[in-house]
Formats: sequence, C-alpha cells, structure tokens
Amino acid sequence: MIRHFDRPLFFSVLLLCGIGIAMTYSATVTTIALADYWQRQLVFTILGAIALVTAALFDYRHLELLAQPSYILLMASLLAVYLVGEVKSGAQRWLNLGVTDVQPTEAGKFLLIVFLAWYLSRFQDRIRRLSYLIGIIILLLLPLGLVYVQPDLGMTVTLAFISGTLILISGVRLVHVLLGLAAGAATWPILRGTLQDYMVERIEIFLDPASNPDAAFNVQQALISIGNGGWIGMGWGEGSQNQLHFLRVRHTDFIFSVIAEELGFIGTVLVLLLLFFVIWRLVRIADLAQDQFGRLITLGVASLIFFQTFVNVGMNLAILPVTGMTLPFLSYGGSSLVSMMVAVGLAQSVVMRHRKMDFA
Repeated sequence: MIRHFDRPLFFSVLLLCGIGIAMTYSATVTTIALADYWQRQLVFTILGAIALVTAALFDYRHLELLAQPSYILLMASLLAVYLVGEVKSGAQRWLNLGVTDVQPTEAGKFLLIVFLAWYLSRFQDRIRRLSYLIGIIILLLLPLGLVYVQPDLGMTVTLAFISGTLILISGVRLVHVLLGLAAGAATWPILRGTLQDYMVERIEIFLDPASNPDAAFNVQQALISIGNGGWIGMGWGEGSQNQLHFLRVRHTDFIFSVIAEELGFIGTVLVLLLLFFVIWRLVRIADLAQDQFGRLITLGVASLIFFQTFVNVGMNLAILPVTGMTLPFLSYGGSSLVSMMVAVGLAQSVVMRHRKMDFA
C-alpha cells in the first residue's frame, strides 16, 4: 500500500510550503510585531506534514461513517462563532481556544467536502431527481448562511464553488442546473441588499479604482510590486514595496505580489506551475479512485486549491475584486495550512488504496 504513496505530490507540497516560509520571512522580518511569523509558519509546516502523513495512513473509507458527524461539527462550530466568536478587523470569524485563535471555516471547507462526497456518492443513482438535489442545496445553504453573516463573502463564494463543482461532477440533469441558475438570478436583488458596506466598496473599487484612491492603495501597490519584479525579480528580501511596507497584508492576501517582486516573472511562473502540478496530481488520483466517495473527496480538494489560487492571483493582478483569500501553501496562516495539508493527506489515502493500476 505504501508504494502507491504519491511522492511527487508530497514533495511538491513541501516545496511550496518552503517557498511560503521564505517569502513570509521576507515580508515580515522588518516588522517587529511580525518578525517571528516565519518561525511560526515553519512550525505549522512541520505539523501539517505530520498531519498529512497521518491522514494518508488513515483509510479514507472510514470517513463515510463520520460524514454526518462532520456536518454537525461544521454547523456547531459556525454557530459558536456566531454566538461567541471573536471580532477581528470588523469580522466575527474566530474562536478563542485559550492557546490560540482558530478560524473554523478553514477546517470547515474539508468537513463540507467530506459530507458532500458522502451524500453525492450515497445517493449517486438518485441525484438526478429534483427532490434529492433540493435536499443537498438546503443542507448547503445553512452553513453558507452562517459564513456569510460573519461576514465573509470570499469564503461563502469558495464553499459555493466547491459545492457546485462536486454537484455538477455527480451528474445532475441540465434542466436542473438551468433551474438553479434561474433561481440564483431571481434572488440576486435580495442578496444584493444584504451586502455589507465593505463588500460593496470592494466591488466599486474594482470597477472604478479612482472612486476611492485610499481604499485602492494596496491594489495599486500590488501592481507596482509585480511590475518591479521584471523577468528575474529584485532578489529575495530586496523588494522595495515589500521591504518599505508600502504593500499591506503582504504575508497573507498579497504574498503573490511579494513573490512577483522578488522572484520575478520566471519565479512566479515556476511557483504557479508547481501549484498546478499539485492540482494535476490530485485530478489523476481522482481518476484512479476505486469509488465515487474517494473520487469526490479528491476532486473537492483539487477544486478548492484551483479556486483559491485563481482568485488570489486575480485580485493581486486587479482582474478580480479583493476578497481576502489566501494563496494555498504559500500565505501565512496555521489553520489554512494545516487543514489544506490534511486534505492532501486524504487524497494520498485514496491513491494508496486504489486497485485500478499502478500510479507512476
């Protein structure tokens, strides 16, 4: 079984984490309050690697028994955030566990993937019936609603994208997809009225940056950083916008701009190719999965990494609104990194137990 462990995927993830540690160091070392963040990220990476291997050794098929408890845990954690969560930067997204604060939505992404994979595989032969499709949509709207009111529009869209991808893969009827799109369009005016002021502001800034130069400042600095990088970059730790602190939240949401400024176009392309190599390996694992449950888990993880990469790079390039979405394996953050590596470990569990053919 261990011979099927996907080593290229494992080492690619570790390489991305290593680049993330190096870029976090560059982005934070000159800020006293953040100077130890690269060390924290190193600890998170070690914990994540242990969690990945542990998840790989765990038989993913047992998760079918934990799918419904996973949904209950997801709902309970989101309710706890709603009732007693800590407010940071105007959003109530965190739970204080004494030792550290955690963001339940990070682990919640994978709890939702497990539940969706169970439901869609359990009712694989019935998902084409409208009643079963409506059932899963109702179950999805509950956690999505709790995430939306935190407020966290970026995570809400992420969860909706993952859910929609898995539902489409499961073979729903085209007429039901069209009905869903029509229902979404009909409810948009209502949803539009519930958007928080900051959400509306980000959309307006995206459409017209000149309407609010102060709010658009960081996006402009991100573009300057990317332009500064040229072909080969200014050198690690030498980026002007990064080191002079013109670029804000540079160790999280805008780590891509730091990479582009210091490693240049060539370095940035190599990092993106590495991310897409990870996605490709996950898709290959899904193709080899021996059951629909394992296939959907792996495709859920692949769709998550793809979506977060696409949106994060898009907002750094100013072709998408700023959403506060991190770059997988590269942005600073323990909750997101460890939970992402656990998810990759589950994909490893799938390939280690496939029986179709050897995986080169």
